[in-house]
Amino acid sequence: MTARIRRAGAHTILGGISAERFMREQWHREAMLLRQVCAEAGSIVSEARLFQLACQDDVESRLVVREGSRYCLEHGPFTRARLRRLPATHWTLLVQGLDHHQPEARRLRDCFGFIPQVRLDDVMVSLAAPEGGVGPHFDSYDVFLVQGPGRRRWRYGTQKRLVLDPDQPLKILSRFSPSADQILETGDMLYLPPRYAHDGVAVDRCMTFSVGFRAPSAREIAHGFLDHLADHLDEMPALDERFSDPGRGATDHPGRMPADLNRWVAGAVRQLRWDARTVAHFAGLHLSTPKPNVIFTAPHAALSAAAFRRRVQQCGIVLDPRSILLYDNQSIYLNGVAHRMSGSERAWMVALADRQPTGAAPRTLYEWLYARYCDGELGHGTAA
Repeated sequence: MTARIRRAGAHTILGGISAERFMREQWHREAMLLRQVCAEAGSIVSEARLFQLACQDDVESRLVVREGSRYCLEHGPFTRARLRRLPATHWTLLVQGLDHHQPEARRLRDCFGFIPQVRLDDVMVSLAAPEGGVGPHFDSYDVFLVQGPGRRRWRYGTQKRLVLDPDQPLKILSRFSPSADQILETGDMLYLPPRYAHDGVAVDRCMTFSVGFRAPSAREIAHGFLDHLADHLDEMPALDERFSDPGRGATDHPGRMPADLNRWVAGAVRQLRWDARTVAHFAGLHLSTPKPNVIFTAPHAALSAAAFRRRVQQCGIVLDPRSILLYDNQSIYLNGVAHRMSGSERAWMVALADRQPTGAAPRTLYEWLYARYCDGELGHGTAA
């Protein structure tokens, strides 16, 4: 039933297009403009709340002010005095991870549940004064731009030359050749595949919500996997061998690397072995790890274990908005930690990861759930 609800939500946010059709025909292929698909976009967050978030240490925020052809970039957290000094035009305040702090933004994010959660990054909001924007640029990932209050003009299109201006503090294109020019009003949405050049400029004071998706580079994955292997070298007994060279003769070239030592080093490196299961385990750990600025803290006035059990039985379990819960055929991955489960425990956790009705948790799982609750990674239903 939940899968049907999720698809129904996608049907609405995609303007009546089915999720299957969108993924087949548009995703990663073509831009798409949809009119009046998110009526709730006008009331997701207030300006006062955004200013409050931009002043917090645990929120990633940026301020972009344009002066002629120059863009000035400042990083938060900001003081209230700085935000009160903003000019009447030509500025943009960007707040990352709005879905971590605002339930309405989480509901917007959940409209895209037809895309694997591992691909989802977060919801960013851009509050802009008239003529505010961050310049023509491109993203390396898919993005849905949902227009909140006010209007924004978007120019966009494909172009082969994606060279950045080295003199700007932002990744701004040195040349921009849009093929489309549209004004988005409250409730409209623009989907852009990766590497689509685009430039959004506020027509009047407005907010735009960017639902972005993760697209890790092969280099990032390679670095992460090598770190993962380094952490597990003690599990490879073949690496316990130590180099020895009995019978070596005297040399007249002490600075030259011996050929037999080079061969031994090559053999030692070849002992670094992994299989598909090792790679899958690493992927689950790596891709379920939250961003470095995410810190989980114990809930204020935490419930006792008995009170937690009663509350969960009444209200159910929810993930902390910052938590990432994934699974594969072997393990459950929660925030970069693997957990081996089977039977009813695994089935219950899979349902939670898939945002499906979970029903009562298995009795054997309560102790584990309570520990995660005390770590700040889970909450009971009334905390959603």
